[in-house]
Amino acid sequence: AVKRACEAALEAWAAGERPAIAERTHRPRPTSMYDPETGVCDPHVTYGYGTQVAEVEVDTETGQVTVTRVWAAHDVGQAVNPMHVEGQIQGAIAQALGWTLLEEFIMQDGQLRTKSYADYLIPTVYDVPEIHPLILEIADPQGPYGARGLGEMPMLMLAPAILAAIHDATGVWFDKLPVKAEDVLLALKER
Repeated sequence: AVKRACEAALEAWAAGERPAIAERTHRPRPTSMYDPETGVCDPHVTYGYGTQVAEVEVDTETGQVTVTRVWAAHDVGQAVNPMHVEGQIQGAIAQALGWTLLEEFIMQDGQLRTKSYADYLIPTVYDVPEIHPLILEIADPQGPYGARGLGEMPMLMLAPAILAAIHDATGVWFDKLPVKAEDVLLALKER
């Protein structure tokens, strides 16, 4: 029935009948550039807010860092689909865990040496920590139904949270990613 309705609509369209009429209006929220005299600017339509805390275990004999738990609180405006929001947070944390502790492009003599999953490590289900997402719903007056985007925001916060947790556990700060076990072990020996 759906296929026949689509075929009939296409035939009518080809014959010059245009029954579908649409109108659209977009009124963007005003934004402003940075004013150096006043220090005021409002460059974005909406802002996202969030924070994350990571709990880690550091094996001082091997340098291995294991992220055991992550708490992630994100203001998404009105969560239109809370399960999808939680899924986005969980997926972003799994991905950020990879680039924080595992993923590394290794080049040698101009050739990429990490060409496969055997060489280029990504988190498995066994690496992903216990995740505690907290959805904060403070309606955004500019967003549809009070929603605001979440996107990559949960991914951006995990690396600093893990680095701070490693520092709390070892007293050592790291300033590059990924933080590999050998980096931790070397830093602990130099301490």
